[in-house]
Amino acid sequence: MTKAIIFREAGGPSVMRWEDITLGKPGPGEVRVKHNAIGLNYIDTYFRSGLYPSPLPASPGMEAAGIIEELGDDVTGFAVGDRVAYAGRPIGAYSEARNMPADILIKIPDSIDDQTAAAMMLQGMTVEYLLQRTFHVKPGDTILFHAAAGGVGLLACQWAKKVGATIIGTVGSEEKAKLAKEHGCDHVINYQTENFVEQVRDITNGKGVPVVYDGVGKDTFEGSLDCLQSRGLMVSYGNASGPVSGFDLGILAAKGSLYVTRPSLMDYTASRSELEQSAADVIKMVETGALKITVNQTYHMSEAVKAHEDLEGRKTTGSTIFTL
Repeated sequence: MTKAIIFREAGGPSVMRWEDITLGKPGPGEVRVKHNAIGLNYIDTYFRSGLYPSPLPASPGMEAAGIIEELGDDVTGFAVGDRVAYAGRPIGAYSEARNMPADILIKIPDSIDDQTAAAMMLQGMTVEYLLQRTFHVKPGDTILFHAAAGGVGLLACQWAKKVGATIIGTVGSEEKAKLAKEHGCDHVINYQTENFVEQVRDITNGKGVPVVYDGVGKDTFEGSLDCLQSRGLMVSYGNASGPVSGFDLGILAAKGSLYVTRPSLMDYTASRSELEQSAADVIKMVETGALKITVNQTYHMSEAVKAHEDLEGRKTTGSTIFTL
């Protein structure tokens, strides 16, 4: 027996329960991972709420770090005792231990502790593909990044600063503004008290930016389009305020022949080689100190309801970790 967070119906945080479950032996191509730290990400709330449908009952969670306890048949490249981390489907990281496909695991060097490993994988690889592959941010570029004080936002500020870009970030409070600046954000806009479209146009002398990274969704989507320069790219990678719907494609032409993409980490790490390269880039950035993982909240796994309430209530900053 082991314990896991289970939800049997979609809904608010209260649908989750900390329960005993039976965990069988790992199947072919699988290993059993004993978790030492588990990452909290906004995508976890999408599965729990039903925005992203999942067979029920289910356990949330897409990111964790731990140690391999047992190998199934046909597993190569891993051994019992290896320290590993992962980010991606299948969901179910909210557990003391689980059986995982070996081909999505990444070995973690001794220089990186478990909490850092659990906090860096999903958010770090998200930043890697956003800044290096969805739009290749170059020295001298000015970019707009929404929710700059969130887990992805703080990593993006550091990564873009390392590249030599200028970062305009939006936040929801003065406390978050200070945090974003401390992590390399050049211009911080509090969208609660300022019009971010007007501020971006002012900062760029009316030109706009070549790319907007928007994980907020419906509340910022249309304003984000107005921040783009002609033929700019809108990268809508999340739905924290709700999904964008009923969009008229003709608006893209009217606003300057704009581009829009809705990427996901799963598609940018679909092959083993892409996953390994993305993870290696993140690990290198962390080991060299160019990327500092800021774990600002820690909850025991049994406190998942409280953690989701705080996350959706925008009470968190940086990364959040579950302990066991």
